[in-house]
Amino acid sequence: MQKLIKTLESCGYKVHFVETKEEAFKLSSSMIESGMSVGLGGSTTIKEIGLLDTLVSRDDITLFNQYEKGITMEENTNRRRKGMLTDIYVTGTNAITKDGKLVNADGSGNRVAALIFGPKKVLVVAGVNKIVDTLEDGFKRLMDVAATKNVDRMNNLAKINGKEPRHNLDNIANKFTYIKADEQDRITIILVNEELGY
Repeated sequence: MQKLIKTLESCGYKVHFVETKEEAFKLSSSMIESGMSVGLGGSTTIKEIGLLDTLVSRDDITLFNQYEKGITMEENTNRRRKGMLTDIYVTGTNAITKDGKLVNADGSGNRVAALIFGPKKVLVVAGVNKIVDTLEDGFKRLMDVAATKNVDRMNNLAKINGKEPRHNLDNIANKFTYIKADEQDRITIILVNEELGY
């Protein structure tokens, strides 16, 4: 793990390693300061550690929450756009390679775009299950694990809400990125010694 952390730091990332999702929650919460504007990328990990619910409940930040129930698709898109120009963008990642690459796919593109450029800071929380050997392994994990599980999750959610399931691999994962390096300390990665997210 120390070797991976040093590799990620050499790519420009600020890296923290914690043992539990509770520690990840405490640390990530402390990075969201009062008065900040906050963007969200789709992330089961952020929900699992409890950060999403906390962000939604805070009244001292400006949260562009595209997941709020009852908003129109136009407002959803508007919030995604505004989220890309925030003080901090909170998300997970689909894979992290041992040579320091962040590998991701997206449907609409707001998350992969924000990882690359836009928000002043990006906070990525990732369980150790996201660590892979190579870039090829990263894209394989992305399609075989993350995208497949997201299709199932979103189609099940549609059914629960009385809507027709419409998600598939082509519209869940159609914009791909890998980041080799970034501006120094713009992206903070919290690695958690647990399996989290997809």
